[in-house]
Amino acid sequence: MGPHPAVAAIRLAVRRVLHDVLNEHSRHHESAATAVTAGAPAGPGTGARPAPEPLVLVACSGGADSMALASALAFEARKLSLRAGGITIDHGLQDGSDLRAAEVVSRMTGLGLEPAESVAVHVGREGGPEAAARDARYAALDAAAERHGAAAILLGHTRDDQAETVLLGLARGSGTRSLSGMAAVSGAAGRYRRPFLELDRQTARKACMVQALPVWDDPHNADPAYTRSRLRQEGLPALEKALGKGVVEALARTAQLSRDDADALDAWALRAEASVRDEAGLLECAKLYALPPAVRRRIVRRAVIEAGSPAGSLFARHVEEVDKLITGWRGQRAINLPGRVVARRQGGRLVIRQS
Repeated sequence: MGPHPAVAAIRLAVRRVLHDVLNEHSRHHESAATAVTAGAPAGPGTGARPAPEPLVLVACSGGADSMALASALAFEARKLSLRAGGITIDHGLQDGSDLRAAEVVSRMTGLGLEPAESVAVHVGREGGPEAAARDARYAALDAAAERHGAAAILLGHTRDDQAETVLLGLARGSGTRSLSGMAAVSGAAGRYRRPFLELDRQTARKACMVQALPVWDDPHNADPAYTRSRLRQEGLPALEKALGKGVVEALARTAQLSRDDADALDAWALRAEASVRDEAGLLECAKLYALPPAVRRRIVRRAVIEAGSPAGSLFARHVEEVDKLITGWRGQRAINLPGRVVARRQGGRLVIRQS
């Protein structure tokens, strides 16, 4: 008799991602080996060596989604040529968070994950509590990946999380890229992988239940002080009540369609950017004006970020204000942007730099 359908579903999702990681790791190893041996004299020991087993880490909070992911990674890794470990982040935002993190490490070790460790972070205030915690968490995960030489880090975001992300982007009015939600593969060199984006939250919780995996429910997930929590507890249920079931699935589809459109527009903007800069590298307003707004604003946004504005703090309204220097020039003053970046129009050029 096979595993419970929920367990089978999470294992299949993880297996597909692990095969991708293994294939990419093998190709990278072969390319590196070819570069090293190219031109070297033939002799003993110059043959191709097998690729070392890559390490895949799971980011585990102890919640149902990440515990289901950790269990599936541990199970699938035993059948493949890779090592599996886990990291839990102690944000220090609740009493006893260090003890809870230690308990999660114990659970990961019990699943056979090695290394299994807890990393404590300091959460600042920039961008609000949710954004600050996210920034601290990803910085710690990036550092852990570098420290252990991990090929990938698995994240337990589900289809429900994707739907929430799309709605939050819609509320911010941040454009197509924001509506595209979370990518299945993201980060430097595709470090972050999200196997569960096509699975709902209930499937992960069911998988934990049938495997008798202990789960910790973070009280912050039900705290109305947090925007995502209000959306999860009130917003999505209200939408489903008004529009019927299937809202989450529809929002997840919207994310994928928006991502396809955003990728195409990003590629267009990247190709067009060189043609709208002068010999000194400054953006020429007349040439920018001739581009479609969606392409022009992408070029402007990229230029603002390159000048030092944090991407997470740069919203559509900021880009629109800079865009008015191109499309509605009336001699207006410079635009102050996040990160102490200032944008102004001078001599028909868009000048963007830190003050």
